[in-house]
Amino acid sequence: MTYASHYLRCAGHEIHYTEWGAPSAPVVIAWHGLARTGRDMDELAQHLSSRYRVICPDTIGRGLSQWSSRPAQEYCLAFYARIATNLFDQLGIQRAHWVGTSMGGAIGTVCASGLLEPSMAARIQSLTLNDNAPALAASAIARIREYAGSPPSFATVGELEAFFRQVYKPYGWLSDAQWRRLTETSTRRLPDGRVTPHYDPAMVQQFAYHPDDYLIWEHYDALQIPVLAMHGMESDLVLDETIEAMRHRGPGAAGRLQVMEVAGCGHAPALNVPAQLDCVTAFIDRVAGA
Repeated sequence: MTYASHYLRCAGHEIHYTEWGAPSAPVVIAWHGLARTGRDMDELAQHLSSRYRVICPDTIGRGLSQWSSRPAQEYCLAFYARIATNLFDQLGIQRAHWVGTSMGGAIGTVCASGLLEPSMAARIQSLTLNDNAPALAASAIARIREYAGSPPSFATVGELEAFFRQVYKPYGWLSDAQWRRLTETSTRRLPDGRVTPHYDPAMVQQFAYHPDDYLIWEHYDALQIPVLAMHGMESDLVLDETIEAMRHRGPGAAGRLQVMEVAGCGHAPALNVPAQLDCVTAFIDRVAGA
């Protein structure tokens, strides 16, 4: 099944998203990671689209969405949650399952807690966290901030693909066609003709102006919905001890947490192989059926 490309004005900015599946089907929101785009969710969206309507947004400053003119104020979880709420409102979404990779998982967590956007707590039925947790390793954040804040440029798209294959090696196995699509959907050309990753480098100001933005135990503890935590076993961002703490707090303490350890991946599993796709689908189906 193919997708449709759409644009909406959310919280004062043009936001791009792809839409898969029938408009009348139950909704899944699939939200990408920090320096990525909604097209990372193509395999998951296609896998779910026979029974679900899947919405894959580009976060402000990424992909085809508008860049912020106020990066210090708007590149943060609170503003991303406001955009998500506006997206739900405009699309008439009353209930949805949320799948989020890395930053996308954090946005889902702060939305589903209702502490920032009260209307969202009743609208999110389940939450899948793809290598995201309420606390992240400081050393890994520093690594991501360094490469994302100063994206390199290359003379050719082929050279950019080689860069992506190296920096995103922790994603696990991708086919050659998937690497090519990841590259082509993540490329913008600079005025000098060189190519660079398709995001606003100023988005890393989140870490300078909102240094504790990803310390969200308060939001995790407030969750009243089932949670699936997919943990890349080689991840340097989500540590084993953090997953263990999640088992004893919030949804974990209430028996609503399921953990899937993903072998052969670090940060973050690409959600592109049968074992990962089937796990997410089974979790959503179970919650939907309940």
